[in-house]
Amino acid sequence: MKTMYSYYNNCVNWDARDVCCLGGLSDMVDEAKDITRRTFLKHVNKNSFSYLRHELGYAEHWRRGLTMGKDYHIQYFKSKHHGHTVYFFTHSAIEYVFKKEASAC
Repeated sequence: MKTMYSYYNNCVNWDARDVCCLGGLSDMVDEAKDITRRTFLKHVNKNSFSYLRHELGYAEHWRRGLTMGKDYHIQYFKSKHHGHTVYFFTHSAIEYVFKKEASAC
């Protein structure tokens, strides 16, 4: 089964102790690799992403307004946070981070 990543947090609400520490938020951003929206969507939980997209005010269909897919200001990334793979996107200079979902026992 493919590993999915769910929305974890954004940089505005990040724990201040984890911003500048080794492997923390700053390192995650500094070491990030650009990826396509398509690659990003292959790895993130669709429900988690859809909820966040709605909260950011994007339309679901282009006939109803600006969709996230058509917003050229958004960038998508893959990186590491304390050695663990994360996916994130930036919107208005805010990082929205998706981490690996906890596996069921």
